[in-house]
Amino acid sequence: MATGNSWRVDVHHHFYPPEYLKALQNPAAGGESISMPGVSDWTIEHTLADMNNNGIATAILSLSPPGCSLGGPDENRGLARACNEFAVRAVREHPGRFGLFAALPMPDVEGSLAEIANALDVLKADGVQMMTSYGNQWPGDPAFEPVFEELNRRKALVFIHPHAPACCGNLIPWVPAALLEYPHDTNRCIMSLMFSGTLSRYPDIRFIFCHGGGSMPMLSGRVMHSGTNKRFLPLVPKGIEYELKKLHYDIAIAAYRPSLAALFALAPVSQVLLGSDFPFHSVRNAVAGLDAYGLPEADVRAIYRGNAERLIPRLAATASGNSQ
Repeated sequence: MATGNSWRVDVHHHFYPPEYLKALQNPAAGGESISMPGVSDWTIEHTLADMNNNGIATAILSLSPPGCSLGGPDENRGLARACNEFAVRAVREHPGRFGLFAALPMPDVEGSLAEIANALDVLKADGVQMMTSYGNQWPGDPAFEPVFEELNRRKALVFIHPHAPACCGNLIPWVPAALLEYPHDTNRCIMSLMFSGTLSRYPDIRFIFCHGGGSMPMLSGRVMHSGTNKRFLPLVPKGIEYELKKLHYDIAIAAYRPSLAALFALAPVSQVLLGSDFPFHSVRNAVAGLDAYGLPEADVRAIYRGNAERLIPRLAATASGNSQ
């Protein structure tokens, strides 16, 4: 049960079912995540303790990279189903404390369409999760069109977590991909969706991008005004700025003054959400950084909970102590 002062919503909170921990031992996973503290020994109890200690009423669960793309199609489909069912058991066993961005076996389009139906119709997940890239394919690739067509039909909430593409995950061997390539791949993903026309063709999908949108806020002026963008402009008929402002961004590992200044210069407060990146970080870091930034109280409360309630209306019915 949430403590009396728990009212915030964390939209970027990882979980590790046994099946996923086993899959992370696959050499294709790179071994980076499973060696991190809090991953191999992850438990629901550890998650709840961090939530209770830092005022989190509800955490929306999702997988850390690389997601369910480590084996063959049947293995990946089975892994996504097992992870999603594990999370839904946690949702049911701890009422009001958890939600789910369901894993998809991307880049398997047929398998992903089946899992979207299962996750949203049967498991009642809050949305689905994708990665910023799959090998050397980004979400704007025409091969993924059926997936976005279906997500748009459902007006789905889509949480996109950064990953390192096959091309660029180890360019500087002593610099971890998570430090450099993850935020850059967020940029690639957003531009792949925008300049393929996916964002404008499927306007009813509600996207959340992690870590303050990578360096997209800082690059936004260049993207909007560089002469090289002219051939893409017919694909963004409402304008590049419109599409970037419509996206949602969490502040996991981005609650620092320079990052927040760039983000708020691009996106209205209504598009910003609280995220922790647990177990790699505690939400206390995001809370401390946002509080120190000095926004008006109403804006802070919107980021901590109100914006998430708008995207996930069921949260309003499970509010616990959100007058604190």
